[in-house]
Amino acid sequence: MSARVRAPELRGRGWLNTGGRELKLADLRGKIVIADFWTFCCINCLHVLDELRPLEEKYGDVLVVIGVHSPKFEHEKDADALAAAVERYGVHHPVLDDPELDMWQQYAARAWPTLSVIDPEGYVVATMAGEGHAEGLARLIDELIATHEAKGTLHRGDGPYVPPAEPETTLRFPGKAVLLENGNLLVSDSARHSLAELAPDGETLVRRIGSGSRGRADGPAEAAGFSEPQGLCLLPAHVAEVAGYDLVVADTVNHLLRGVRLATGEVVTVAGSGRQWRSTVDDHAHDALAVDLSSPWDLAWYDDKVVIAMAGIHQLWWFDPVKRTAGMYAGTTVEALRDGPLADAWMAQPSGLSVSADGARLWVADSETSAIRYVEDGVMGTAVGQGLFDFGHVDGPAASALLQHPLGVCALPDGSVLIADTYNGAVRRYDPAGDQVSTVADGLGEPSDLVLTPAGEVLVVESAAHRLTRLAPGALSAAGASTVDGPRHRAERKPIDVAAGELSLDVIFTPAPGQKLDETYGPSTRLVVSASPPELLVEGAGTGTELSRRLVVNGDVTEGVLQVTAQAATCDADVEHAACHLTRQDWGVPVRVVDGGAARLPLVLRGLDA
Repeated sequence: MSARVRAPELRGRGWLNTGGRELKLADLRGKIVIADFWTFCCINCLHVLDELRPLEEKYGDVLVVIGVHSPKFEHEKDADALAAAVERYGVHHPVLDDPELDMWQQYAARAWPTLSVIDPEGYVVATMAGEGHAEGLARLIDELIATHEAKGTLHRGDGPYVPPAEPETTLRFPGKAVLLENGNLLVSDSARHSLAELAPDGETLVRRIGSGSRGRADGPAEAAGFSEPQGLCLLPAHVAEVAGYDLVVADTVNHLLRGVRLATGEVVTVAGSGRQWRSTVDDHAHDALAVDLSSPWDLAWYDDKVVIAMAGIHQLWWFDPVKRTAGMYAGTTVEALRDGPLADAWMAQPSGLSVSADGARLWVADSETSAIRYVEDGVMGTAVGQGLFDFGHVDGPAASALLQHPLGVCALPDGSVLIADTYNGAVRRYDPAGDQVSTVADGLGEPSDLVLTPAGEVLVVESAAHRLTRLAPGALSAAGASTVDGPRHRAERKPIDVAAGELSLDVIFTPAPGQKLDETYGPSTRLVVSASPPELLVEGAGTGTELSRRLVVNGDVTEGVLQVTAQAATCDADVEHAACHLTRQDWGVPVRVVDGGAARLPLVLRGLDA
């Protein structure tokens, strides 16, 4: 039995969802507490929010989840932006604002997301990185309930959550939009879990497709259920006729693609099992309704198929509405920036797609690398962007320009592309002819998509402003653009001092109570290691099946980032019809090479205080 560790006191800039009350750990004594260290840009963090919802419902009288928001991007440090995100993603528990990552450091978090479990007496009893921990958490909570009821230290009753006032707007955090043949606009009204058809003015509501409540039911427009839908893709007429529906919807939190018959508003599920993808990468075609997806965020018709920005696993996938098959299109699931053949490329939460006027190039908003990527001739390239940790608002030559978490792109007829530069609140333009980036408009509320009309107007989906707006006439002309030389940011986290030479990398994984490692489909663990810059590692980069690896660090490189992806497959032990689980996490570990630095780097994928 290891020594028990008292949970550090909760301190921050402020609290949300508490009715203005400042919480202390003493207020939570007698409850089981999960401190969820998250940042609202992070798709893995959003997955964890969804994993926690059933636990909060089941254990509502003994469990309190505290979201500790420790931001990556500069925009996420803004208190108003955080409040909007808490509403946008349906966070129904108290949230502590930790803008300088003080709590992150106090609890020794190294990755988004990280979960720390605190028992009713105020001690940290478990730490878990990444997603996929719901089953293990449920078993741990059951154990803690039994232990502390017996000791008399468990207190049942309501928690400290106080819901905010319900807003009244036509749209609530709209995500993406498409222009319909009749001139109307169809918008994914994400926080209202529905699609809103608007008149050409972009304001008047014509009809709503979806019940407006979180769900996943097929059926007529008024009964169908979505969960935070995002991307929309109109099918070519000849494809729609065969498929039996006109529009495909990325039903993001349900991990589904839905088809919509526009004449009636009827909704059908066309791809996805509803389970979140936690598997191994393959290049096979799968039955579309049997395959697992992971947070599909945007869609585009390209290369005679629907291409899916699969934000949840840092890939592009494809879907064939006629053959009713789906599969991987690009990416390895490693979260980073690397160009090359589609099967070898690295992406980080692709969230926006648009096809060039000639159909040759697919533009990709790769949000977590603050990059604009493109697919052409079977290869992925980068037009703007430098990596996971570099961002800002800087125009000029593309090689030095910076964006901040862009979520949308819109190809223009002249070959250039507009960018919904979401966390900069701006519309940017990249011109391949001059390899230049400029700012077209700013002061916007988290723009997430752009729509070009036949008349040449540009509509902006201002997600955080809950509306669609038109760019000013002339904004796309050379005279209408401006050059911004704003701040350059780098996501700074305290680096770990390591020694040059041999470094032992150990990913620590303990199966959850009631689970065991599962080798039914091959090795139960997988470890992928790379470095930025690549020269940081002399040896040890690559993919293997052991969670420990000998690395050799280059003493001529003073600092860099070790990029580590680990996963472990488990199944329920000693039960009939055992369920299988996959735990996965990506780390970007900043390191500094110094004399006397560490010779071992431990990372906790799942840690339980046994």
